[in-house]
Amino acid sequence: MIGKLDPDDRILDEPSVVEQVASLVEKLGWDVGDEISVELGGTQVSGIDVGEVYNKKWQSPKGTRKYNKDCFIVIKNQSRRDLSKSQPIEEFKPHHSLNNSDTVETEDDISGVHAGVVPESNPSEG
Repeated sequence: MIGKLDPDDRILDEPSVVEQVASLVEKLGWDVGDEISVELGGTQVSGIDVGEVYNKKWQSPKGTRKYNKDCFIVIKNQSRRDLSKSQPIEEFKPHHSLNNSDTVETEDDISGVHAGVVPESNPSEG
């Protein structure tokens, strides 16, 4: 026998959802005492009042929640959420300036770019 397996080791079984979440929580470094919320995403709520008579195939009464086929679970760590507002930049130094005359291309600068290109208006010149 080449290797040794512990009774807890799995060979063919996929990890359960709980095991996958536990693995991700460990990888992210979340603590046991963190405030965690679990929410559902990929849903929609009807916001249109369709009245008493409506097409049940295409419409639903106001406030009805539908779950999309690709809905998903969102696990949020509320304890590590950054609620501080964004701060303005203290000193703004752009890498490129529109007012800088050195960066404006002149006709001489771009003449080499179109070398050998024949204008469409008179193809016999060139």
